[in-house]
Amino acid sequence: MATAEMPRRDVQMMRLVALLGRGARRLAVDGVLGGRRRFPRHITDVDTAWLSDIMERRVRSVAVIDSESGTSTRARLELTGDDVPNRVFVKLAAAKAGIRMLGEMARLGETESRFYSEVAPLLARGIPRSFGTAFDPLTGRYAVVLEDMSVTDSVFPDTLHPLDRDQMAQLIEVFAHLHGTLWRHLPEKARPGAKLGWLWTVSDDPSSVQTPAILRLSARRLADKTDIPVVRGRFIWENYASATRAIDAGPHTVLHGDCHPGNTFFRDGRAGLLDWQVVRRGHPARDLAYGMVLGMPTAERRLAERELIDHYRAALVAEGGPELNADDLWRRYRQAVVHPYVAALATAGLGGMQAQAIALEGLRRVVAALEDLDTEGALRQGP
Repeated sequence: MATAEMPRRDVQMMRLVALLGRGARRLAVDGVLGGRRRFPRHITDVDTAWLSDIMERRVRSVAVIDSESGTSTRARLELTGDDVPNRVFVKLAAAKAGIRMLGEMARLGETESRFYSEVAPLLARGIPRSFGTAFDPLTGRYAVVLEDMSVTDSVFPDTLHPLDRDQMAQLIEVFAHLHGTLWRHLPEKARPGAKLGWLWTVSDDPSSVQTPAILRLSARRLADKTDIPVVRGRFIWENYASATRAIDAGPHTVLHGDCHPGNTFFRDGRAGLLDWQVVRRGHPARDLAYGMVLGMPTAERRLAERELIDHYRAALVAEGGPELNADDLWRRYRQAVVHPYVAALATAGLGGMQAQAIALEGLRRVVAALEDLDTEGALRQGP
């Protein structure tokens, strides 16, 4: 049966099954092949020959400074060689198979690798410098070699150390550069094989069918642990598919997708964005809502958001993007609070992804925004 004749949820379930199947096959092939694909499985496998290949410059020595494991394996390395930096930051696939499977469902490694190889070269600022990246479609393993920003004069905010009005204005300009630059490079629809055609909307992501259940579970877990009224988002749990379709209505550009303050940095008076693992296509209001609602204390956000959205509109035009209607962008911004709410509720409810104090403060800000921006009312108006 053609997909156009099938209910949207059934199509997504079929895609989810296919995604799970692909992930399982990659893990199985990786287990059979072992290290014969010459792709690092552990940080200790990262040697001078492999780094020389991926960085396209001769590396003479490599030493591990430190490393940690999570949704990916991360390490800082000290190098010597021909025209190589003294230190680099390397990301590899997660060490544990179960976490790698979760990464396969979200396409984390593939997305970040493709971002740095296909998208980053189009951008002039606002991202870490990449020295090389690779992805193995047979096993799902990947690697990204970036500048080690810990040795630079950079500031790294988080939810408990939020952005002030001026810093948010700088971040807004990074959004405008990303959105405006890539507006003209994005195909009209997601289309495998086309340049940037691999980017999905959230509403088309097969794994999104699980989101309502995750939100309900997270709310139950938090019910007796916090005074934050998370049930204000019940409309979102019950109407998640239609809500994300409304938010994903065009026009589209390339989105960072996870621009909470912990994924931002400030260097030399300019803002930037880290962790490009969940890059998506969609309406720019999503990044605006995600960044402002999570990145600023609620009282400051309420005072500044209208002015900052106007600043974004002007900056977007200056970066080659379209002139967006002010009233329409404001309504779309109010709707897009769905995304930071989903992220904050799941992070706080499931635990283990952020320090709980950070997760709960983010959730507190988002729940306040749901009410004062009347996100439910905006969603009921449709796209």
